Amino acid sequence: MELHVNLGKDSYQIVIEKGLMKRAAQEIREIYQGRKIAVISDDSVYGFYGEDLLKQLGEYWECSTVILPHGEASKSIEVLPEVYKKLLDAGLSRSDLIVALGGGVVGDLAGFVAATYLRGIPFVQIPTSLLAQVDSSVGGKVAVDLKEGKNLVGAFYQPKKVLIDPDVLATLPERYVHDGMGEVIKYGCIKDADLFHLLKEAGDFEGLNAHLTEVIMRCVDIKRQVVEEDQFDTGERMLLNFGHTLAHAVEQKFAYERESHGEAVAIGMYQITRMSEEKGLTKEGTAEEIREILESYGLPISCGVQLSKLKEAMKRDKKNFKNSLRLILLKQIGESMIYPSDLSFFEDDQMV
Repeated sequence: MELHVNLGKDSYQIVIEKGLMKRAAQEIREIYQGRKIAVISDDSVYGFYGEDLLKQLGEYWECSTVILPHGEASKSIEVLPEVYKKLLDAGLSRSDLIVALGGGVVGDLAGFVAATYLRGIPFVQIPTSLLAQVDSSVGGKVAVDLKEGKNLVGAFYQPKKVLIDPDVLATLPERYVHDGMGEVIKYGCIKDADLFHLLKEAGDFEGLNAHLTEVIMRCVDIKRQVVEEDQFDTGERMLLNFGHTLAHAVEQKFAYERESHGEAVAIGMYQITRMSEEKGLTKEGTAEEIREILESYGLPISCGVQLSKLKEAMKRDKKNFKNSLRLILLKQIGESMIYPSDLSFFEDDQMV
């Protein structure tokens, strides 16, 4: 199945199909007729799919690779000079192409490299994690981390195409399946009560397997609609940040080494809904519904940290504008809102 992201000159296709990886080169040929391709991947994903992809691409293009260590530490501003050097050594020009093969870390970093190398060259996303397939590969948000916080250096830079093959999820370690489910559940919470209840009925990832292509499509379609309406994250698109204000603070607190992104989002979604319910802003019982579904998919609901210890990171949150923190809250499952507030929303002595 295909979805079209309509952004004028930056429009592109998202192709979602089991077995798609086997014909990635044909899909890329539809949008790229240049001379060279650089594949950016990590040492884990490349071991599964890199050689096969390179063999396909090598039939039509001169190829090079940049292979990073797997993990969030690679999405660092310190990594960029070496990546740029490898692209220069390979002779990549502005008319050539970058292919991002990997999860959210690779996609974000490769997208940022594409946006900034020679002031911008085209790139294609081939997301291989559930989180990247349902969320980060679509929409053109690309970034790297600073030690002070996550995604603090970035750009809006749309891919030329996104190729999503649900079959590649079979090679994911269990923790990364749980990680992606944090973002899947988010979409049900903010925009799609029917999706939320489908996830609830399936009970766990194994039960969801028969519906996986449909679930990915529904998440991507929600993101497509939101991005078309608000490409640069000034209004409607902010709803996609549900749970993220707390999540990014939790990730930074533990130097991106303890909770994965999806686990941190799960904590953020439950905790902020618990707080907003206590303040009468969210329908009673919503936090409990979220707690139940998160736990059924093996996701945490707390991290054991006092809110006062997370506030410094929240001050630097990108949603913090003119000292107003634009929080994403639920009215109820499937209906979300942007709620202007400030750090006083979070009570210092509370544990999350």
